[in-house]
Amino acid sequence: MAALQWDPIDNLAVDTARILAADAVEKVGNGHPGTAMSLAPAAYLLFQKVMRRDPSDTEWIGRDRFILSAGHSSLTQYVQLYLGGYGLELDDLKALRTWGSKTPGHPEYGHTDGVEITTGPLGQGLASAVGFAYASRFERGLFDPEAAPGTSPFDHHVYVIASDGDLQEGVTSEASSLAGHQELGNLVVIYDSNQISIEDDTDIAFTEDVQARYESYGWQVVVVDWKKNGDYHEDIEELHAAIEAAKAETTKPSLIVLRTIIGWPAPNKKDTGKIHGSALGAEELAATKQVLGFDPEKTFEVSDEVIAHTRQAVERGQAQHAEWQEQFDAWAQANPERKQLLDRVLTGALPDGVDEALPSFESGKDVSTRAASGKVLGALGAVIPELWGGSADLAESNLTTIAGAASFVPAHRSTEEWSGNPYGRVLHFGIREHAMAAILNGIVLHGNTRPYGGTFLIFSDYMRPAVRLAALMKAPSIFVWTHDSVALGEDGPTHQPIEQLATLRAIPGLDIVRPADANEVAWAWKTILERREGPAGIALTRQNVPVFERGEGDADGDSLASARNVSRGAYVLAEAPGGTPDVIFIATGSEVQIAVDAREKLREEGINARVVSAPCLEWFEEQDEAYRESVLPASIRARVSIEAGIDLTWRQYVGDAGRSVSIEHFGASADYKTLYREFGMTTEHAVAAAHESLKAAG
Repeated sequence: MAALQWDPIDNLAVDTARILAADAVEKVGNGHPGTAMSLAPAAYLLFQKVMRRDPSDTEWIGRDRFILSAGHSSLTQYVQLYLGGYGLELDDLKALRTWGSKTPGHPEYGHTDGVEITTGPLGQGLASAVGFAYASRFERGLFDPEAAPGTSPFDHHVYVIASDGDLQEGVTSEASSLAGHQELGNLVVIYDSNQISIEDDTDIAFTEDVQARYESYGWQVVVVDWKKNGDYHEDIEELHAAIEAAKAETTKPSLIVLRTIIGWPAPNKKDTGKIHGSALGAEELAATKQVLGFDPEKTFEVSDEVIAHTRQAVERGQAQHAEWQEQFDAWAQANPERKQLLDRVLTGALPDGVDEALPSFESGKDVSTRAASGKVLGALGAVIPELWGGSADLAESNLTTIAGAASFVPAHRSTEEWSGNPYGRVLHFGIREHAMAAILNGIVLHGNTRPYGGTFLIFSDYMRPAVRLAALMKAPSIFVWTHDSVALGEDGPTHQPIEQLATLRAIPGLDIVRPADANEVAWAWKTILERREGPAGIALTRQNVPVFERGEGDADGDSLASARNVSRGAYVLAEAPGGTPDVIFIATGSEVQIAVDAREKLREEGINARVVSAPCLEWFEEQDEAYRESVLPASIRARVSIEAGIDLTWRQYVGDAGRSVSIEHFGASADYKTLYREFGMTTEHAVAAAHESLKAAG
């Protein structure tokens, strides 16, 4: 066990951290001081004595990762970033939760140096930390699989501070179950069991045996009870020993149950809900400062001795970084091809040969877009080693398995169907859609590999909090959503998405991609993998749809446009006969075939219809005005959108004179042809809508 050096100056630094947290909340008038006060010793121990981190390089790939799952207690992290020299200064703490500050109400990835992930909604941090641990193992297998345990430059730990609230959220149950199953020995969670939440004592709603629960998941659980002898004693040595025991356990994740008194040592408000989510108040703050030996008349008091001591973390971190660099350089010299792979992955660039690997699907056949996606993943998996993923127990339906790849699971977890390898590429999330999305977020934030996870589109509702966070963080997670309309058929309205496409499009920064045919699927996947600005969800059919016969370039005459145009988001798939449209059909996914058929029906009537395939409205909005005008000329007011869901997102494209062929109600249990007929997803309804729009447009 590593020896712990803890001197009186460390005690003073911890007490300084408590007062800074209380002062910051008092100044802004709102926030969460209590947890930051009582967790100051644990956070200080991690940042100053335990973790391998370089405050001068927060992107160093060899660093230990730290995730504050109790994001409401942002000062637990901000104060340590200040003390440790990560770039925050006292003025930043004074600006807590105010406009333009580096210290927002919850830590935000990409906003504050040293913050690994945005932890707002409780549970997301711990669940995504499981993804960080997934990624560290996968990346080790990608770059340095032969190294003995603990000897690779890719070996490090993932540390989490979680709260009672985190442990109550369902997503942590899902993710923690997977962490134990995966035997993620580098994951160390400190659970602050202070048993206080906004509604005060958690006994009113939370009385389960957390230790037994996590042991049943397959975790090592260590209890550190600072209240065990009646008198509250912050036993730093005991907590340090527990962390070292967690680091020594390499086959299980570890939960350290740390029993604290929230708000310690505030004399009157400690151990109450009053200190959880509101300022102490002037009188209580002054009393707390007196207890700790600070001047109650001073605010944000930091002695020169304390800051000089804690800022030594920069020098220590740089020394650890330099030591690691020697190890890394030796690895790079011994593994030049893997070093080349690492360099490419870190840049986010795709390898050569992706275009050539993309399958081309023969026209004249009917292929479901989920089946096409499965073939594309198999083809791309052969040339993109950092591509990995799977499904929430729906692999045979989502078709998300990379052909020939082993499953990412310890070998002894293999089954008759799946061959396990700790460095495998096929992910099995079980029926845990929410955890799947959170884990994907953790994977992409840990490194630049490209993970994806699949389920039915209807179950995106279970994933939504993590999907929203991916968009907020601009994390390039990939969500594969199949069975994308009522055409999934007999399963009925509980499984048939109606509002999902529209509500997912409502999330800023999330790309929703709904390809029309197999070749659009191929080019959609390439575009998704080329983009790293944020997450994408690809919506795919269960039912077979036609593979269009296409030309090599843009639409011309009766020649349909190449599927390469998918990257523009929307494009002219079929030009109007004669070149000048009277009406424009805009469709996505399986409904594009309806638009193509309707174009032919209208031609027989002497009406010229253009068909626009719009696989991704978000990508289309990124195009310049000239391109968007070329696809949807403002002068053509007769427009019809066709999509098997609500029309909520289509008004801006069809306008007041436009019409939408849509479904504005829940589905029913029947075969998909019956449902499309009964719900109006037909060529006849599209033609009728075109006539109505032409009349309205005058």
